Amino acid sequence: MDRWGGWSWAGALAVMAAAVALVSGSGPVNRLACRTAGRAFRRARLLAERTPPGRERYVDFLRALAITAVVAGHWLAIQVTYGGGRGFQGGSVLDVLPWTRPLTWLFQVMPVFFLIGGFANAVSLGSQHERGGGATGWVLRRTDRLVRPTTALLASLSVAALVARGLGADPGLIGTAVWLASIPLWFLVAYFAAVFLTPLLHAAHRRAGLAVPIVLAALVGAGDLARLTGFGPGLAVGSYLFAWLAIHQLGFAWQDGRLPARRGVALPLAGVSLIVLVVLTVAGPYPVSMVGVAGETLQNTSPPTLALLAFATAQTGIVLACHDRVSRWLRRPAVWTGVVAVNSVIMTVFLWHMTAAVLGALALYPTGIMPAVSAGSPEWLLLRLPWLAVLALILAILVAMFGPVERRTGRRAGKRAGKRAGSGIGQAVLTVAGAGGVLAGLLGVALAGQGDHGPAGMPTPALLTYFAGAAALRLARWRLSSAG
Repeated sequence: MDRWGGWSWAGALAVMAAAVALVSGSGPVNRLACRTAGRAFRRARLLAERTPPGRERYVDFLRALAITAVVAGHWLAIQVTYGGGRGFQGGSVLDVLPWTRPLTWLFQVMPVFFLIGGFANAVSLGSQHERGGGATGWVLRRTDRLVRPTTALLASLSVAALVARGLGADPGLIGTAVWLASIPLWFLVAYFAAVFLTPLLHAAHRRAGLAVPIVLAALVGAGDLARLTGFGPGLAVGSYLFAWLAIHQLGFAWQDGRLPARRGVALPLAGVSLIVLVVLTVAGPYPVSMVGVAGETLQNTSPPTLALLAFATAQTGIVLACHDRVSRWLRRPAVWTGVVAVNSVIMTVFLWHMTAAVLGALALYPTGIMPAVSAGSPEWLLLRLPWLAVLALILAILVAMFGPVERRTGRRAGKRAGKRAGSGIGQAVLTVAGAGGVLAGLLGVALAGQGDHGPAGMPTPALLTYFAGAAALRLARWRLSSAG
């Protein structure tokens, strides 16, 4: 038995008390966090009071709910061990506790994010066209909210890795920490691609409607068949994009009424999809977990499968069925202010939540504040509460530091200037090149996996490609705004 073998319920309660004291203490960090939170809430209240009457508040609520569920799910799934001569060891609770895998049906909400992304992008693109603006200008403005906080994350991780390396930290530990912190980039690759392709995909939607996601789902099915039969399993790589774009297209259909938010449509959609999902996962070849589990030959997210699409369609039905009741609830000022506050830093919360987990592990385990106990044990279950509390505090501090990067917006070009600057061939080429660099860089970082991949802990060519792409998009946006 290791040195934590004598850990007891009393010790677990002591850790919980320490976490509560840390969160509610009166130290300088906590006072700064409280002041920052107060300013953010006042700003959110002002924005909430200025909400246009026609805004679809339900979409903003779902975005906040989805990201909150993703953060909580990732934090709960982390299993950290430390000591025993092996240093840090990390993994997923899903790998060692099979009973937790069905719970991913509650916490896997990325399909909801793509659904509402399609809705919001359709609304935004329609407004752009009404103002006389072009697709290039829209892409530049829409991707800016994604690129700015992502650039801050990658630059900060690079600097931290270089400093840690200079101080003599173990390169393997640096690589592992950076890899964990950059896990959210997997999602961002697909979503950035969906935003960039929105003008083309929305045009296809106007022509073919729901036939577009059906075709994309068929392509996912073809990839699944190739994997299951062993005939050209590499054909399934396209499903990384096809599946998420199919869900994004459903958002278009919701926005223009082809997929109405009526219970008579939504409930049958959810019910039939759930039946299909159960058949595919219980009787069929697909795993129950909607998140990847080590050792499984077929996973529902790597790449996405028909089972994930059935799951996403069921979620879509549930979302549409709840529309009217939740929309009425969101008319309450306090509730809506909270939704606005979360949405103002939504990308910062998502991008930095795994960094908070890394910092929490480094602060809690080597110091002995939190013991490394067996996953699933009563002590482990009880320790989830202080673990979440400490990570929430760390994330709040990170959001206070980096949230302004996301909230900051540049000058908007006038209607004529935006049309003139956003429609030139040179501007379009610069935008495509910049977006391609950002996507290639993010993909390179995401595919690198765990390990020491360079001085910054990430592949240097991928980082340089990303920053070059981000700079190109920044230049294109500057040209757009300067034309006004």
